Amino acid sequence: MSGVGTWVAVMFSVPSWLRDFVGAWIFYSVLPAWPWPQPRFERIARFAPWIGLVIGGLQAGLWWLLSGLGWPQVALVPVVLALGLWLTGGLHFDGLIDTADGLAAGPDRCLEAMEDSRVGASGVQLSVVVLLLQFAALVRLGPLAPIALVLTSALARVSPLWAMARFAYLKVNGTAGFHRRHHKGLGDAVPTLILLLVLSPLLQRLPLLTAPLCLLSALVAAEWLGRRLGGMTGDSYGAVVMLSETSSLLFVALLAPSLGSAGG
Repeated sequence: MSGVGTWVAVMFSVPSWLRDFVGAWIFYSVLPAWPWPQPRFERIARFAPWIGLVIGGLQAGLWWLLSGLGWPQVALVPVVLALGLWLTGGLHFDGLIDTADGLAAGPDRCLEAMEDSRVGASGVQLSVVVLLLQFAALVRLGPLAPIALVLTSALARVSPLWAMARFAYLKVNGTAGFHRRHHKGLGDAVPTLILLLVLSPLLQRLPLLTAPLCLLSALVAAEWLGRRLGGMTGDSYGAVVMLSETSSLLFVALLAPSLGSAGG
């Protein structure tokens, strides 16, 4: 009986990476939770790009649906952007606002301002600028926008991984400190490398520099903000996602003429 029990346990054991993925699904989105397996949250950050792929895919699907219904771009872009904010529960957007307020408060009051539940003028201003830039980039991209949404939503979430590897966590009792504690260095890059392979058919339709520029913007955003703050917080992890996503969309929009020729 013990042998049979061991065999059954092996057959139905759940790999830790799958539990981490389910944890990432719950933590980074408002999508319905999986009924199985039991989530684990220690190393969820490595699967954030995959959750970004799902979110970007849903945004792309909505774009194609509304386009098929005859919606003009100036009407469907805000709806698609709103869907992205809703799917994340505003997690990264809130981090962007709090980080902007912290930077505006100066080094001595930075963390205090970031923890303040009130929204400051700097947070409002930066959030409006980011949304306007994303709006402009998507309108510029036109029919290429769904591809750009999938790509940038996935690759922008590499930015926190770089930040976790490079910078100390600033808050002693911060709720996002577990990301840094459980970070495994290059090992956490494996899901992203697999993701790039999955995206390769899509990447073949884009200019050669598109994916490298998106990855570069993710690394630069994390590096700049980490140096500016002298470390990272949960809010700044979210902020670098928004900054990277916005800059990546702008990069792709600048490449739009060559994208159009490649897609034709």
